[in-house]
Amino acid sequence: MKAINHSKLEGLNGLSYEEMDLPPVESNKVRVKLKTAGMNRRDVAVTSRHKTDEPPLILGSDGAGIIDEVGAEVEHVQKGEEVIINPGLGWKQNSDAPPAGFEIVGLPDHGTFAEYITIPADNVEPKPNHLNWEEAGVLSLAALTAYRVLFTRAKIKQGDTVMLPGIGSGVLTFALKFAKAAGARVIVTSRSEEKLEKAKELGADAAILTQSDWNEELKDEQVDVLVESIGRATFDKSLQIIRKGGTIVTFGATTEDEVTIDIRKFFYGQYNLLGSTMGSAEEFKALLQFIEQHDIKPEVDRMFELSEYKEAFEYLRDSKNFGKIGFSIS
Repeated sequence: MKAINHSKLEGLNGLSYEEMDLPPVESNKVRVKLKTAGMNRRDVAVTSRHKTDEPPLILGSDGAGIIDEVGAEVEHVQKGEEVIINPGLGWKQNSDAPPAGFEIVGLPDHGTFAEYITIPADNVEPKPNHLNWEEAGVLSLAALTAYRVLFTRAKIKQGDTVMLPGIGSGVLTFALKFAKAAGARVIVTSRSEEKLEKAKELGADAAILTQSDWNEELKDEQVDVLVESIGRATFDKSLQIIRKGGTIVTFGATTEDEVTIDIRKFFYGQYNLLGSTMGSAEEFKALLQFIEQHDIKPEVDRMFELSEYKEAFEYLRDSKNFGKIGFSIS
């Protein structure tokens, strides 16, 4: 089968598109013939995290396709079923944090940027009927991350004001759609005027430039929940704009990881700072019910062929996307 793998060289220079062995099917697993696969910033990071002296690794966490073969012990999934992949391995019930041994598809084991993938049968769910193959293939990781951030961690409710600095990523475009479906008011920021306009088309109530003075631009707003995914470049501004007693939830950092805060100001303000990552299989099922109930679809920016891997990875690395990008698999 054809696949995008990483080996020998660090970073994007280690990527190649070549023939690899068809994965065998163990007794508790299924093999999926993939129709589409979604990209995440994690895929760019994996090209640095995967060691160059390790065997070639097929990248990719998101995907959707048709069950091609079923292991001997699998009873609840049938050959020919249309499925979507839950990329979280080993996290079944909702809990305060992932259990020991939790992994994500695409490192350390092979991922979805290939014609086929073998995966535990518990990690596939029926493809939502309202999604086409492109939408289903790019959904899982980013949508699950956004769902846990908003509903499990921040516990947003109707009437809350939610702020999303750096709109444009897959997670934040999902967060925008989810928050609006829940009845929240949503404020977004971006360095791009074009992305701000697109966010307003999706329902953002206010949109400002990331480099502007947030306190001046939002002097008439009260921010209850802020989703922080940028890191050092904006964290201090985020802490200044959140209302006293408000909540910041962070799930990543596209700039430097380490931040400095005025701890006295923090505790006098009674702020809440929460971390979040991915989500459980239980939350994944709740997510699928939520998007079907509210007819929510991913914002698909662009799809590439597997052979266009270099352009796709550079496009994502440079944050050119608004929403999700992915691969169409012949």
